[in-house]
Amino acid sequence: MSVTAETAQLMDAVYRNQRHVYDLTRKYYLLGRDLLIDRLEPPFGANVLELGCGTGRNLIEAANRFPNAHFFGVDISQEMLDTAQRNIDKAGLSNRIRLARGDASDPAAADPFRITSFDRVFYSYTLSMIPVWREALQAGAARLAPDGRISVVDFGQQERLPASFKALLFAWLRGFHVTPRADLETVLSEIAEKSGRSQSFTPLYRGYAHYAEIGPSPEGLYSPATK
Repeated sequence: MSVTAETAQLMDAVYRNQRHVYDLTRKYYLLGRDLLIDRLEPPFGANVLELGCGTGRNLIEAANRFPNAHFFGVDISQEMLDTAQRNIDKAGLSNRIRLARGDASDPAAADPFRITSFDRVFYSYTLSMIPVWREALQAGAARLAPDGRISVVDFGQQERLPASFKALLFAWLRGFHVTPRADLETVLSEIAEKSGRSQSFTPLYRGYAHYAEIGPSPEGLYSPATK
């Protein structure tokens, strides 16, 4: 079995039952997702890609927030995509949100959309779940328009929170195959430097989460206040 097939099988198993209560439970600890959505600010007619779209929650929120953009989601789990499509249909957004099954680490995963590049690419609490997360970031950068922007929100290293809290949280996350990436900032910086782009990285909520952007130039990059 290939790594991609093995990962798909694992994610389907993890989310086969969880997907029904995923959005109800995750809103209490997947902090910073709405900040990322607010910060997308896609230009008129923009194409926005989420790699690791899960239940479609972020795509729906973003589509409602930015009615003049088009949204696309890729996920490796068919179970999650089935739920996402139902949620999108229920929200009446099937004409503006399209989905495809694929590996986020593969630049070709977005090929079914027949779009060469995207104005925005974002990752919301997915890199901590993707085994080849560095490749997933590189895949997004490969599909980014020259003046586009990558946005990331994910678990931080809890650097300003009690050590006991970090130990308990990380142990709990491991049960869901989640591993906060300690070298996320370094990898983002390397990708930005290699592509001639700029990068910002900000801890949120005392290090509980991190918010980052890779953009076309230093001007205009947003640095949310550290909390």
